[in-house]
Amino acid sequence: MTTPEDEFVYDEATGEWVSAAELAARGAPAAAGGEVVEVRDSVGNLLADGDSVTLIKDLKVKGAGQTLKRGTVIRSISLTGDAQEIDCRFEGIKGLVLRAEFVRKT
Repeated sequence: MTTPEDEFVYDEATGEWVSAAELAARGAPAAAGGEVVEVRDSVGNLLADGDSVTLIKDLKVKGAGQTLKRGTVIRSISLTGDAQEIDCRFEGIKGLVLRAEFVRKT
């Protein structure tokens, strides 16, 4: 039987094999390959889960037959792990994913 202290993970940042317990203590996500994706809005502000953003351009939503107008505030976004996309909810639109280049952090 193995324990977390017995498991080793390759840390790409340092190029070494380290114990899973040590990697978790450092706070580096092992599942994402040790690299954290930074998502930035249209003006370069760093976005995080739960932030509110404002649209900087009118966007047609495919499949919904609706257009989101410039200045619309989207609350409580979620990061997807992709540096260019954010997941969000908006009334009447399920599974809305926006490109970070079309939003500004509020």
